[in-house]
Amino acid sequence: MTSTGSAIDTDCMTLTRFVLAQQRKHPEATGDLTQLLNALLTAIKATSAAVRKAGIANLYGIAGQTNVTGDEVKKLDVLANDLFINMLKSSYTTCMLISEENETVIEVETEKQGKYIVSFDPLDGSSNIDCLVSIGSIFSITKKLGEGPPTIKDALQSGRGIVCAGYALYGSATMVVLSAGNGVNGFMLDPSIGEFILTQPDIKLKPSGKAIYSLNEGYAKFWDDTVKAFVDSKKNPKPWADGLPKSGKPYASRYIGSMVADVHRTLVYGGIFMYPSTTEAPKGKLRLLYECNPMAYVIEQAGGLATNGQIPILDIQPESIHQRSPIFLGSRGEVQEVIDLYKKNSKRSK
Repeated sequence: MTSTGSAIDTDCMTLTRFVLAQQRKHPEATGDLTQLLNALLTAIKATSAAVRKAGIANLYGIAGQTNVTGDEVKKLDVLANDLFINMLKSSYTTCMLISEENETVIEVETEKQGKYIVSFDPLDGSSNIDCLVSIGSIFSITKKLGEGPPTIKDALQSGRGIVCAGYALYGSATMVVLSAGNGVNGFMLDPSIGEFILTQPDIKLKPSGKAIYSLNEGYAKFWDDTVKAFVDSKKNPKPWADGLPKSGKPYASRYIGSMVADVHRTLVYGGIFMYPSTTEAPKGKLRLLYECNPMAYVIEQAGGLATNGQIPILDIQPESIHQRSPIFLGSRGEVQEVIDLYKKNSKRSK
């Protein structure tokens, strides 16, 4: 109970407390996932602190440079990667890690191995750091498929194998959005106590959210006809033009260029986020395992949809750890329009 007249909540719901409460609902739970999430939170807090002081500490530099004392100055994304790897390895709950920064899988030392595999982008949108745009970290957690040493097969699971996924956003505040298969919850970092506090419980995406679409229109000439038609219908709505549903005012365009920030806005306000394939990148640009899958999982848990235009993102069977995919995610209404338009155009081309 909160003390009357007190500015401090004496019974706040921290992320750790929340996860422990969820763990109690599953008598078979070992506590390993809770332990793993605590390690992730430590990495996120440390990364958040590094992001805040990046300019002062010269963390914008190129990896390999040395400062006046001869110490190596690491770029912020390399620092974040080291933080995530070290925290996750030392949690004794992981057996394999997949990072955007590492060409191959990272196998955890045998004596430290657990049953979980973590795929992560330690600092998504890091190219925006210099101009102080919001950036973030993205992660998903799956289980090893069987007994024995982990193999590449354990790493290459579809998104349906995810047991927990989420992201951290380093913006005007630091926030973690998390789902373990029972809805989506948002936790804000309170720097005064160093804990993530539940501030947005049970986040739900409206079936049709605010009239917002988000994608990089600089690549418009490289889009396929379906994407061009969909975007045009949002910018220049016409009643039932070319089979597209009637709409009112034109949609607003919002694009930050940092996936975590763009997806978080879509989760909060609704609408649609798109990173389609192009003639320049026919397989898409965003990585499946540690960008598309975690975000698709969160969006689906919040009641939205995520697709590559043909099938749900979470149904895609990965063939390599850095596989790319186009993605359309957000409110059900808008994403379903994209799916229906792809189906219609596919029938026309036959």
